[in-house]
Amino acid sequence: MQQEIDTAFRFTPGRVARAAHHRTLCAILATVALLLPLTGCGQSSQPAPTEVDLQTNAAVATFAGGCFWCMEPPYDKLPGVLSTTSGYIGGQVANPTYEQVITGRTGHTEAVQVRYDPSKVDYATLLDVYWRNIDPLTANRQFCDAGSQYRSGIYYHDADQEQLARASFAKVEARFEQPVVTEIAPATTFWPAEEYHQDYYQKNPARYRYYRWSCGRDARLEELWGEAGTQP
Repeated sequence: MQQEIDTAFRFTPGRVARAAHHRTLCAILATVALLLPLTGCGQSSQPAPTEVDLQTNAAVATFAGGCFWCMEPPYDKLPGVLSTTSGYIGGQVANPTYEQVITGRTGHTEAVQVRYDPSKVDYATLLDVYWRNIDPLTANRQFCDAGSQYRSGIYYHDADQEQLARASFAKVEARFEQPVVTEIAPATTFWPAEEYHQDYYQKNPARYRYYRWSCGRDARLEELWGEAGTQP
């Protein structure tokens, strides 16, 4: 049960100084263990898509910003976005499972793939939403989640996306005194995460909001950007 609780609320073992907090949190969550979602595996896979799907005229963008649960909502509510999918990118293992990725040994990072209508929303806007929902100054970590599997990254699908991503990177870097450590790299195979991860914030709104608050995500976003980005 302890492992299931930790998995459901996305807390990973951290530094010794954080251990007492995690033990206390788990004790609290144990009282609502019966409410935990079943974690069946609905794993599927797909190759990295091309920039434009000719059948639907949908463009594709891929971003990593720590917990993928938290990266879906800002895009889902953005006009012109058709869908978001949580998954894994940037690793060496084919069709990885969540349990493999969270070890940090597969090379993947948690990411969200955004399908959007470029006639209604452009890639530059998606980049603006992205930056205001991440901490670009911390390597191999986002908020309370530590490890290379939580590194931030922009994964471009064509030359235009790369150019815009690098321009936005420079603009963001000029804002801060610290270096921006967000990865910019070509998109590789994107593996959709298990079904129970998809739209987690809609399926489990109370648990999602508690995790987000406990992780200090919005407090850090406000510290960085002066507002809590486009979070719901």
